[in-house]
Amino acid sequence: MRETPTWRIPLGIFSLFIGLMVYGAVIARYAPGLIGSWPGWAQTVIYVVLGLIWLLPLRRFLIWMETGSWSPPVTAAPTKKAD
Repeated sequence: MRETPTWRIPLGIFSLFIGLMVYGAVIARYAPGLIGSWPGWAQTVIYVVLGLIWLLPLRRFLIWMETGSWSPPVTAAPTKKAD
């Protein structure tokens, strides 16, 4: 557990904000030209998927912000108590 402040958290928040702004701008710029002629239901599905896809790398990014490592910390397996 982290006890002192770290530069990774403000950097991570700033990077996440900038990354999402760039991702949103790219989607807003190119998606309508590619799927604009599709039926409304298909566009809805694509936009929902594109709206959720940025969540895929978020877990590892948040782990990095907290620990400095891209992998989750290894924890010991719980041991069974003897009765």
